[in-house]
Amino acid sequence: MGEKRKPNMSPVKVTMPEQPAEIRRSNFGEVALGYTAEMAMEEATRCLQCKHRPCVKGCPVNVRIPEFIAKVAEGDFLEAYRILSSTNNLPAVCGRVCPQEKQCESRCVRGIKHEAVGIGRIERFVADWYLENAKDKLVPPPCNHRKVAIVGSGPAGLTCAGDLAKLGYDVTVFEAFHVAGGVLMYGIPEFRLPKALVQSEIKLLSELGVKIKCDMVIGRVFSLDELMEEEGFEAIFIGSGAGLPSFMNIKGENLNQVYSANEFLTRVNLMQAWRWPEAATPINIGKRVAVIGGGNVAMDAARSAQRLGADEVYIIYRRSEEELPARLEEVEHAKDEGIIFKLLSNPVEILGNDAGWVTGIRCISMELGEPDASGRRRPVAIPGSEFDIELDTVIVAIGQSPNPLLRDTTPDLNCHSWGGIIVDDTLATSKEGVWAGGDAVTGAATVILAMGAGKQAAASIDEYLKAKHEEV
Repeated sequence: MGEKRKPNMSPVKVTMPEQPAEIRRSNFGEVALGYTAEMAMEEATRCLQCKHRPCVKGCPVNVRIPEFIAKVAEGDFLEAYRILSSTNNLPAVCGRVCPQEKQCESRCVRGIKHEAVGIGRIERFVADWYLENAKDKLVPPPCNHRKVAIVGSGPAGLTCAGDLAKLGYDVTVFEAFHVAGGVLMYGIPEFRLPKALVQSEIKLLSELGVKIKCDMVIGRVFSLDELMEEEGFEAIFIGSGAGLPSFMNIKGENLNQVYSANEFLTRVNLMQAWRWPEAATPINIGKRVAVIGGGNVAMDAARSAQRLGADEVYIIYRRSEEELPARLEEVEHAKDEGIIFKLLSNPVEILGNDAGWVTGIRCISMELGEPDASGRRRPVAIPGSEFDIELDTVIVAIGQSPNPLLRDTTPDLNCHSWGGIIVDDTLATSKEGVWAGGDAVTGAATVILAMGAGKQAAASIDEYLKAKHEEV
């Protein structure tokens, strides 16, 4: 720790080093390279340490932002991590994929006239520093021997598990895949979120006493009733995500080389197709690829396809750039890397040959009309404006919904018609002793919102189990 630094009144953030676009577009290494200690300390001194802490109010997991940043400015990175991790079980993940510009940084006083403090960048530095430098294992608190089951090891499940473990509960996470991490492992590309880093943060949860069982499809291996009645779990949290892909229901979607973004990214990320032939899972995309959709998943799929060797990669989106739901940073990175944006374009048919393989896509040009229920201007087709693009592969990235397995095997679990689990203000479901949160409730959303739900559910479960045992 050095001397206290003078406030940094620069109107802009300390620049984050990045791989040059012409280099990174052909590799799966991280795009953003992270702050050095000096950079992190310099950016930390831009924080005004506001007494009313507006940034904290914008964080779904209530990170004690001014406190941990103050310790970074002093050079006390270990204490900064302790403060940060007291409310955030996955800080290295959040520092990379959380949309800070719409949450904590959107409330930053420095952002009123200039650029907000780079909260996410500092968070990433602190978490990375800890993973690289911490030597001692975490010590779990005394166990109260009250068993809680977590269905799904994505951000909601891991957050709920970590918070309950810190309170002394005997927590077991059940994961359907062969590797824990959920969407953090299968949905987000290596160049945005390294898988080894995800596993490092999961290991820290294991040190707190969280048990993780993979290849466990709840609803098949155990029903929710069996977990409670036969396996002795007193409470269950469902954080099983939204893994059922949506399609457009247009002609040609059953052709060979039409992927859902979910399948495509799972093959690339979790099954490491990008490492072929070293890895065991190849994936063929050809040289011309179109991704349909405009969200973060669409950007991830397009940029992954390019790194797998495609010469031309298109983003096809029916609204204009202003309405793109993806993070601005992801859109800018995609543009820098040469992704071709076909905006105000809507697919009407996927074209194929007699052998059943994709040969192209037919789109119609759109214009924006009056606002719809979401507040965005409704895209309207322009008659006679159809055009074709020659393609080898089409990837559909227009959303996901929850898998129906749990609702089909749990008659007393109330769900919406579109698949989301119905919960009350505490995230309790219609089934006694069962809570749910994250994408399984809301449909596809952000990592940090899922984490916020996991945190809220953990507090609700703790209150429920304490009351239950007081009654006994």
